[in-house]
Amino acid sequence: MSQPINRREFVKTGTFAAAGTLVNCAVRPAFDTIIINGLVADGAADEMRPLDIGVRDGTIAALGDLQQASAKRVIDAANLVVAPGFIDIHTHTDVQLLVNPLAESKIYQGVTTEVGGNCGSSHFPLNKADFLEMKKDLAERYDLDADWRTASKFLSVLEKAKPSLNFATFVGHGQIRSTVVGKNDVAPTNEQLRGMQRMLEQALDEGCVGLSTGLEYAPGSYAKTDELIALCNIVARRNKVYATHMRNEDDMVEEAIGEALRISRETGVSLQISHLKSCNQANWHKTRRFLEMLARERANGIPVHADRYPYIAYGTELSALLPLWARQGSTDEILRRLENPADIDKIKPYTEGRGQRIGGWDRVQISSCFTDANKRWEGKTIQQCCHETNAEPFEFIRKLLLQERNRVGMVGFAMDETNLHHVLKSPLVMIGSDGNAISPKGKLGDGTPHPRFYGTFPRVLGRYARDEKLFDWPTAVKKMTSMPAEKLGLANRGFIKQGYIADITIFDPRTVIDKATFTQPHQFAEGIRFVFVNGMVTINDGKHIGTQAGTVIRKT
Repeated sequence: MSQPINRREFVKTGTFAAAGTLVNCAVRPAFDTIIINGLVADGAADEMRPLDIGVRDGTIAALGDLQQASAKRVIDAANLVVAPGFIDIHTHTDVQLLVNPLAESKIYQGVTTEVGGNCGSSHFPLNKADFLEMKKDLAERYDLDADWRTASKFLSVLEKAKPSLNFATFVGHGQIRSTVVGKNDVAPTNEQLRGMQRMLEQALDEGCVGLSTGLEYAPGSYAKTDELIALCNIVARRNKVYATHMRNEDDMVEEAIGEALRISRETGVSLQISHLKSCNQANWHKTRRFLEMLARERANGIPVHADRYPYIAYGTELSALLPLWARQGSTDEILRRLENPADIDKIKPYTEGRGQRIGGWDRVQISSCFTDANKRWEGKTIQQCCHETNAEPFEFIRKLLLQERNRVGMVGFAMDETNLHHVLKSPLVMIGSDGNAISPKGKLGDGTPHPRFYGTFPRVLGRYARDEKLFDWPTAVKKMTSMPAEKLGLANRGFIKQGYIADITIFDPRTVIDKATFTQPHQFAEGIRFVFVNGMVTINDGKHIGTQAGTVIRKT
């Protein structure tokens, strides 16, 4: 039986060093893994430096020259960058990890921690009616048997699934409001507001990292600012985060930012503005102004940050093209409005106006349909669909929503590349995909989802850091690691530091790039060579080896 070998002896053998060969050991080695010869972007420093990393029992146990140390596995990271595992601060991942715990679309990007529950939407807390509706939907969509109503129970169910990456979550304001107040455009009574506060307190105490809002979506959109302030006072007292999909991201984007800042100013809550952008050409000039506004407020002590994905198209539900009043209530109530001639006459001008403001129906693409009968429209623009059916755009949209019972996804090409550069470069902006952990295989491989599901982090590294040189490697890495870790208060994550949890991503700076496109999105990124989750190798020499070492992060 062979003895443990040190780094120099291992490198001399030259056998499968890059693949992390396992070595039989008569005596327990000093480390489980040693990573050698890599350039380390540690999440803190402004420069990369050569550094050996020793991993033991799930943590970074040593940094420096480990030439004489022994290990079960040695990974030669020559010509590679070694970084903390990427933290995706803005996702809609949750039940997907129950359908497929391997989370391939994110692991192949180097993501080691997903943060779900954004845009006011979470799969908890649930009243009886919402629980039964969710249970039916998840059974139809994924063959899942949902049996939770609280954050604590959901996180426990997720723990049993043993996902390949770590998971933390916000609690959604829209779901809290639906549970206590309902889905209609009404103000909460004082008793209902207290009920919402108690429900928020419970979710935060059960481990949620903060409160999210989706103020462009029903029913969250029906909340007035004072309601949000009352809730954010609780978030602030618990030192957690308020993440907001603002009330508007086009014609009134500056006013929406003003509301978010007011909430932070009056409560002291740590503010995270989700997927910061200005949509539609008439508003593109506002980007520089609101970036200056955010920088000024930050300098004045407002704890504000933002996140953004590296694409010029957004992704949402097709029903977002309907006016807010038409989206309130149950699914059946929404569909009845789409069949009522009087309501149709009022909805149509709004929807047609949305098409005009974005620049035409060739800039709106169907990304997903629920029924097999309509999957032929996935990946096609509304203009293409209308050409094939001889239908007017509004009529096509109306009938598709009726046929699919409002379960249609869309992509809208509403943003500008130059503005994207300005937003990504801002020192207040970190990277968030706004996409789920999915897979080309099985039930999560349906549709033509936004390519951000597969490509966000390698696209930032390959296109915007390496090719377009918007920022250097350490800055890109900070936006994906230490910034979200510090914002969310994730203890012992987000840095390459001794004693920190060994979430580590090793990428090839020469080849890292996204491959997913808007018409062919189910393609894994390239150039992510190794990924460690809690010290366990999950991507080994570019291949997911099936490791399920993720944990549920409860911030209590």
